[in-house]
Amino acid sequence: MDRAVACELALRCHNALEPLHSFVYFSPEVERVFVDAGLEDGRMAYLASRAAPMGPVGAGVVTATFYNFNPRLVARHIPKAWSLVDPAEVVELRFQAAESALRRLLGDAAESPELAELAGLVREAAENCSPEGRALFAAHADLAWPDGPVATLWHGVTLLREFRGDGHIAALVAEGLSGLQAIVTHTATGKGFRADVARKLRGWSEQEWAAAEDALRGQDLLDEEGALTDRGRAQRDAIEERTDEAASGPYRLLGKDKARCIVELAKPLSRTVLKAGAIPRDLFAR
Repeated sequence: MDRAVACELALRCHNALEPLHSFVYFSPEVERVFVDAGLEDGRMAYLASRAAPMGPVGAGVVTATFYNFNPRLVARHIPKAWSLVDPAEVVELRFQAAESALRRLLGDAAESPELAELAGLVREAAENCSPEGRALFAAHADLAWPDGPVATLWHGVTLLREFRGDGHIAALVAEGLSGLQAIVTHTATGKGFRADVARKLRGWSEQEWAAAEDALRGQDLLDEEGALTDRGRAQRDAIEERTDEAASGPYRLLGKDKARCIVELAKPLSRTVLKAGAIPRDLFAR
């Protein structure tokens, strides 16, 4: 498989699969499970649930591996979260809540042969991922695979997402962007959260966000209105290309036919999840 095809398939698979993982960050029933166990709602539940596979790590590790969160926000919740609920319990609760919520969102499709086939392909792709240099992926990959196709699908998609995310962070580091600058420039593409939502969820003040914009203007990456300049767009394009290439390994090993099958099988399931309102669209720029 040549480079261009592998990169294209890595992006297509990511886009087709992403809703089958990311619904957990917006599901009230998933958050309720964590709150009932003793975690605080909001950012603590998010940070702890995603970081728990790494064990009782400190705020510095979570800030480094999540990359674009304000360190002060992380430090308010980590390691406090581990004094409330043990990381191993958080992992178990996350698996249970994710499967329950995904079953609700998918309805009858949760029992379909197409989902079972997709779960098998996603697991095969995820098991093709190499952990070198990918700390957050490696922590999740050390977890035992859950039973059943629905839970297997969610875990496999999670592994592929964190594998891609670790590679994305490497690309951001190579471009010299701080975590805050990275989220500012991504927001400026118009493809992610609205700027006010991104700033709030990642814990940055208006002053910090404005200072990052000023610094990026000084590098000719943003214009006076906060939009990407030609240089800024070229940088973001380069970052995404590097991300696709870094994420392409498992699909090279999987092969074109199976990778394309993942896209064909995942798209209708993701549409079902989105149609069920799993991800609030008003948080995003478009």
